[in-house]
Amino acid sequence: MDFSIRAANVEDCKDIARMIRVSKTRAHVRTERHLEQDGFSKNPFFHGIVAEVPEQHRTKEGHTKIGYALYFYSYSSWAGRAIYMEDLYVMPEFRGKGIGKALMSKVAQLGLAAGCNQLNFTVLDCNKSSVDFYLSQGCFDITDKIGYHCMRCEGEALEHLAQP
Repeated sequence: MDFSIRAANVEDCKDIARMIRVSKTRAHVRTERHLEQDGFSKNPFFHGIVAEVPEQHRTKEGHTKIGYALYFYSYSSWAGRAIYMEDLYVMPEFRGKGIGKALMSKVAQLGLAAGCNQLNFTVLDCNKSSVDFYLSQGCFDITDKIGYHCMRCEGEALEHLAQP
């Protein structure tokens, strides 16, 4: 299948928001406006890439943007520079055609070009096909190998924590 991968721009936020809404099971997801503010401001919190197909391969609904990856740079006091892939998504009818691999490969290329030593991401344990895909790419589960726990503080707990 013919497709291309390119850097996302502010005009892509509508399509990225559409795919986020489809892919997330939680009720609260970022809106197009949040994506524009957080990814395309003077100091962006994330970067993105999109997968696009030519018009002749567009979806029934007329979409040519059929996948995306969002990422940001981070730092490990042990390993140095790292890149974190927040999202990797390909519309179901385009899966199995190398698009997800191409998106992930591009994130890895961007990380290496920036001097990163790690590509980090999370995947739901119930998403066996994705876990299998990532393992087939040479990735490993750090919870099994290193014993890390991914922790989070949000909402009222975050507000409470922020109090002096």
